[in-house]
Amino acid sequence: MMNETASQVQRFIYSHHLYSGVRRAAGTLLPVTILGGIFGWYAAGLVATFGALCVAFIDQPGPHEHRGREMLGGTLLSTMTVAVTSLASNYPLLLWLVVIGQCFAYSMLSVYGKRGGQIGFACLLLMTVTMHEALSANEVWLHTLTSLGGGLFYTLFSYSLSRAMNLREKEQALSVALFATSDYVAQRANMYSLDHDLDESYRKLITCQSNMTDKQQGARDMVLRGLSGKIKTDQPKRIMLWNLFVDTIDILDTLVATRTDYSLLRAKLGDSDILIFMRDALYKMSVDLDRIALAVSRERAASPRNSVKAELRALEFEIDQMERSGYAQREPDVYNLCIEILRRLRHSANIVQRMIVSTDLNKQTVPIQPTVLDQSLSQFLSREKYRPGMITSNLRLDSPICRYALRVTLAAATAMTVWTLIPALAPQGYWILLTVLIIMKPGFALTRQRNGWRLFGTLIGCVVALGALYSTDNNTWLFVAMVVSTIIGGSLLQLNYMVASVFNTNAVLLAFHFVDPTATTIITDRALDTLIGSVISFACSYFLPWWEAQFMPSLARAAINANREYLRAGLHYVGVRQANKNDPQNPESHRAEVAWRLARKNVYVALGNFAEAFYRMMLEPRSRQWHVIEFNNLMIQTHMLASQINAVMHALMTSAQANPTVTSHLAQIIPHLQADRSEPLPELPASIVDGSLPNFAYPMTQLQKTINNIDDEIAIIHSNISPTPSPSGV
Repeated sequence: MMNETASQVQRFIYSHHLYSGVRRAAGTLLPVTILGGIFGWYAAGLVATFGALCVAFIDQPGPHEHRGREMLGGTLLSTMTVAVTSLASNYPLLLWLVVIGQCFAYSMLSVYGKRGGQIGFACLLLMTVTMHEALSANEVWLHTLTSLGGGLFYTLFSYSLSRAMNLREKEQALSVALFATSDYVAQRANMYSLDHDLDESYRKLITCQSNMTDKQQGARDMVLRGLSGKIKTDQPKRIMLWNLFVDTIDILDTLVATRTDYSLLRAKLGDSDILIFMRDALYKMSVDLDRIALAVSRERAASPRNSVKAELRALEFEIDQMERSGYAQREPDVYNLCIEILRRLRHSANIVQRMIVSTDLNKQTVPIQPTVLDQSLSQFLSREKYRPGMITSNLRLDSPICRYALRVTLAAATAMTVWTLIPALAPQGYWILLTVLIIMKPGFALTRQRNGWRLFGTLIGCVVALGALYSTDNNTWLFVAMVVSTIIGGSLLQLNYMVASVFNTNAVLLAFHFVDPTATTIITDRALDTLIGSVISFACSYFLPWWEAQFMPSLARAAINANREYLRAGLHYVGVRQANKNDPQNPESHRAEVAWRLARKNVYVALGNFAEAFYRMMLEPRSRQWHVIEFNNLMIQTHMLASQINAVMHALMTSAQANPTVTSHLAQIIPHLQADRSEPLPELPASIVDGSLPNFAYPMTQLQKTINNIDDEIAIIHSNISPTPSPSGV
C-alpha cells in the first residue's frame, strides 16, 4: 500500500498536471505582482490577473499550436464579454438580460466538446467577476483594455514557455500514456486471477482501456506533430520519444487487439498453475512499464529490475506437459489459446525490454520506423473543428447541449433572483452565480457529483483559510500559502475535484484578505454563498434533464457500426496484402494498412464513448437507468467483438495463402453486422465447423457466437419502450 501511494505521489510530482499548475499560477499571479508590487496599481493588477485567469482555464495540456489559437480566441472572446458586461453594469434590467444571454450563448459552446466548454466557462467566469461592481463610462474601456492586457500577457507567456519546453511537454504526454498502459496491463493480469470476479474485472478492464486509448491519443497528438522530416542521429531525445511511442502502440496492438476467452481458461485450468504464471508475467510487465513511465517523466534511464523469463519458461513447460499428456488432443481450443497467450506474452516482454533500452540516451539507437509524418499518419491526429453550424443545428429541445444551456440559464436567473429578493446577499451575489456556473454540467450525474465535491471542498477550504488567518498575521507566509494553494488547486483540477476545490477556495479567500484585510465575514459569506449556489444547482439539474439512457442506443449502434467498418477494412487489407505479397512496399498495401489501423482506432473511441456513458448512467437515479443488464452485456460483447475480428484478421494475415471460405463468410457477415438488421446471420461453413480449417475454427465460432449474443441483447432492448424523449432504436 505504501509503495502504491509513493508511486502515485511520484506520478503527480513529475506529471504534466503539476507542471501545468505551476505554469498557470505563474501566468496569473505575475500581472498583479508586477502592477501591484512594483507600480502600486493593485486594482489594475487584479483586473489583469482575472483576464489572465480566464485564459488559464483554457490552457490545458495539448499541442501548443492548438493551445495558442484557443488561448488567443478565448482572450478576444473574454474581452468582448468584459466590455459588454461592464457597459450594462449600471443598468440592472440590461445587466440581467446580458448575463442571461451570455449564460445561454457560452453554454452552447459545449457543442465543440471539452475545449469549447472550457472557453465558454472561462468567459462566464470573467463575466461574473466583472458584474459585481458597477463601472462608469470612463472606467469601462480602461477596465476592458486592462483585462485584454492580462489575457494577452498570459497567452504570450504560456505559448513562449510551451515552445521552449516543447520536448519536455512531449515527454510528459508520453509518460501519462505509459502510466495508463501500465494500469491497463495490471488490470489485464487480474483477468487470470480466480480471486477477481470475471464480470467486474471485465468492466474495469474496459474502463482502463478507454483511459489508455485516450491518453495514447494525447501522446500521439504531441509526439507526431512536428515530424516534418526524419529524426537525425544527433537528436537522441526525439529518437527516444518516437521509439517509445511506437512500442507503446505495439503493446496496445498486442494486448488489446486480441481475444482471450477468460471464462474458458478459468473453467478448464482453474486448478492449474498456468493461470498464475500468466498473471505474474503481466504484473511484472506492468511494474516495468510504470518504471519506464517514471523514468521518462524524470528524464532518466530506466533500470531493468524484473524479468519474466521464469514465467515464460514455466508456461512453456506447462504447454509441453499438455501435449505429452494428450490434453492438447482432448481440449484443442484451450491448448491453442495457451500457445497464443505465450506468444503474446513473449512478444510483449521483448517490447518492454526494448523500451527500457530506449530510455538510455547514452546508447546509440535508431528510429524503429520512418519518422516522416505523411498524409496517412496525419489522419490519426485529433482535429479541432469550430463550425458555426454546429451551434445552430443544436438549437432545438431534443439536443442535450441546448437543454444544458437552458438549465444553466435558469440556474443563473434563479441565482440573480435570490440575491435581488434578499438585499443582504446582493454584495456577494456574484459568488452565488459563480458557484452555479462551476457546478452545472451537461450530464445529471456529473452535476450531482460536482455539487457534492464543490460544497464539501469549499467548506473545508473555508476552515483551512480561517485556520491560516488566525494562526499567523505574517503576510509573507500567507502570500506563500496563497501561491502554493493556487499551484496545487490548478494541478489537481483534473485529478481530484474536491481536493482542488479546497485549495482553490483557500487561495481565493487569502487573496480577498490581501485586497481587504478589514473584512471579517468574508469566509462565512463564501460558505453561505456556496451552499445557496449548490441548492440552486441541484434543483435546476432536474429541469429538462438529458439522461444518459437516451444516449445509450445511439452509442451502442456506433460501437456496432465501428466494428463493422473495422471488419470491412481488415478484409480489404488482407485482400490487398495477398494481391501484393511479392511487393511488400506497394503504396496500396500501405494505404490499406493505415485504413485498417484507423478503423481500429475508431473502434476504441466508439467503445470508450459507450463505456463512459454507461458508467455515467449508473450514477443517475435508479428510475432513470434503462436496461442496465442488457447494455452492460452489450458493452462487453462489442468489446469482445473487436478483439475477435482482430484475431481472425491475424489468422488470415499469417496464413500462407488467403482462405476463400473464411473471407467469403466474413464478407457475408458485414451487411448483417448492424443494429437494426432483421435477417438471420449466415451459418458457418461446414469446413470451419468440422475442424477442416483448424486455425479458423475457434476464432470464427467465437465471432459468430458474439454477434448472435449482440442480437439477443438488442432484441430484449427492442421489446421494451424507449426512454422519453425516445431516441432512435439500437
